Amino acid sequence: NKIGFFSNSRHRYNGAVPGEPVKKDENSRRGNWGNQIEFVLTSVGYAVGLGNVWRFPYLCYRNGGGAFMLPYFIMLVFCGIPLFFLELSFGQFASLGCLGVWKISPMFKGVGYGMMVVSTYIGIYYNVVICIAFYYFFLSMTNLLPWTYCNNPWNTPDCSGVVSSYQLNASLANATSSLVAGVSEVVNRTKRTSPSEEYWKHYVLNISDDIGNFGEVRLPILGCLAVSWAVVFLCLIRGVKSSGKVVYFTATFPYVVLTILFIRGITLDGAINGIKYYLTPQWQKVLDAKVWGDAASQIFYSLGCAWGGLITMASYNKFHNNCFRDSIIISITNCATSVYAGFVIFSILGFMAHHLNVPVSEVADHGPGLAFVAYPEALTLLPISPLWSLLFFFMLILLGLGTQFCLLETLVTAIVDEIGTDWIIKNKTVVTLSVAIAGFLLGVPLTTQAGIYWLLLMDNYAASFSLVIISCIMCICIMYIYGHRNYFKDVEMMLGFPPPLFFKVCWRFISPVIISFILIFTVIQYKPITYNDYVYPGWSLAIGFAMALSSVVCIPIYALYKISKSPGATFRERLKAACRAHPKWGPALQEHRTGRYAPMASEDTVEARPLKERDELKEEQKEKEKEKEKEEGKEKERKDEISLTIQGSNGSTNTHNNPNPSA
Repeated sequence: NKIGFFSNSRHRYNGAVPGEPVKKDENSRRGNWGNQIEFVLTSVGYAVGLGNVWRFPYLCYRNGGGAFMLPYFIMLVFCGIPLFFLELSFGQFASLGCLGVWKISPMFKGVGYGMMVVSTYIGIYYNVVICIAFYYFFLSMTNLLPWTYCNNPWNTPDCSGVVSSYQLNASLANATSSLVAGVSEVVNRTKRTSPSEEYWKHYVLNISDDIGNFGEVRLPILGCLAVSWAVVFLCLIRGVKSSGKVVYFTATFPYVVLTILFIRGITLDGAINGIKYYLTPQWQKVLDAKVWGDAASQIFYSLGCAWGGLITMASYNKFHNNCFRDSIIISITNCATSVYAGFVIFSILGFMAHHLNVPVSEVADHGPGLAFVAYPEALTLLPISPLWSLLFFFMLILLGLGTQFCLLETLVTAIVDEIGTDWIIKNKTVVTLSVAIAGFLLGVPLTTQAGIYWLLLMDNYAASFSLVIISCIMCICIMYIYGHRNYFKDVEMMLGFPPPLFFKVCWRFISPVIISFILIFTVIQYKPITYNDYVYPGWSLAIGFAMALSSVVCIPIYALYKISKSPGATFRERLKAACRAHPKWGPALQEHRTGRYAPMASEDTVEARPLKERDELKEEQKEKEKEKEKEEGKEKERKDEISLTIQGSNGSTNTHNNPNPSA
């Protein structure tokens, strides 16, 4: 009874018995988050990235403004939150990364390798974007932003600034204050290029004329890339123990910056026009399939599904953590951040359109064009422009780092879980350093004069339709190969309650259908990538498709390998063996392996096994029961003999009243 009491107490108090000191880590070998806030903040930092700032606002106004919110939130409810909960519960239940969790069905371990390949691609080019934000951040530490005027060596005759030319002669001390009262001037030319655009192309990138013409390495960008990887490594030097502390700042401060920029933005002339343009509903577009496709794609990609990061982050949770609650909080926070960032961006773009006397659509942009061209140009019109520039690029750095932490941790955790030796676990820092150095070296080509071409190629192909395929196969494996009833029981054992009916329906039917819709939409909407007026050559597009397929091809290759290595006389038997859950599948800690996962298999577990294995287990149980009956019989005979002996020596069967101690 005492054993049962303490066992139940440990279950209720997450491994701690009342009156005893709470152990710091439930999983002492692998480690856990310091507390649940660290996990939530890390996941928010992972989901909320650069795409929330430079892609969502553009998609919103392009697809009907406020009307886009309707399909966006519908896709969030029926696809985003269910998939987010599925991946969190998957990683938390097994306490393993994106490779180890596929003990659930070893044949599908190729899905985990595909996730690793995708995370590798994204980690390489994502840190290059962060390093460019670092570069702009450092260049903003001046009295006058260097992309304000057109009188620089890198400018062309087509350059036309938005700040009056008479301000050129103003002293640096009065430059920032004179911007407030300066009258904007637009030179009427057939083609206008802004000083911020020429600064981006001709100075920062010094862009070449072709993707195959690498030119020279841009040393300032290379130096910032080294700084960026060093920051990521130092923040992950102790795994989730160190990154969990860093996210208190990196995940929250962007909201402080967004709020400061929002307050400043709405007080500017023309800001209301920008916000109206952002939100004005065009209800007729709701009937357009393209709008729904964009909404589904944005939800899917912005939440980071199928990257492996969600599985990895959840694997460091304690077993009974309420990941259902976490998935709802994080998903809604991510989408609310996108909407909020839209107000900030379009208030500034509305101000810029007012000064240029052009429609907002002519200054609106997305991707790197918004972050490093349109927005920096708008910042030159603000008083104390270097301050706002510092804040904006610092926000981009923090948004990028939050995602980059999880990408690197995903790769490191997968490697450590796969090798699993004590030395690797104790020296995880060495693995982290090795991955960081490899990421830096692979990112060097992206710092050349042709680097921006390769960066956009990776962004458009490395993590596009491959993510959709990976996510779809993951749903099918868990729900239909492993079995939805088994998984629902696993979730109930972990959380203490079964998944709500809505999520059961979404996991089995609605979410896979929406994912398939995203895939079809992505294929139908496909257009060869371009960068401004540059058209990518055919050989570069072939490389792009090769990158996209390199993650997907892991799935069939590993499946065939696993089937060939599985026991069985026929292909069908080997296929069944490869799909069957590994004996070690289940909770990582012995204290949580109850019910179906208990060492002594229960009757329910036996019935859930294949026929041959079920009969073997039943025979084993019968033999154990017979042995137990024999032991009980022997014990009873031994007790009877002792009782007879005592009775004979005392002449009475009432041994309890015998005062003789020897009796």
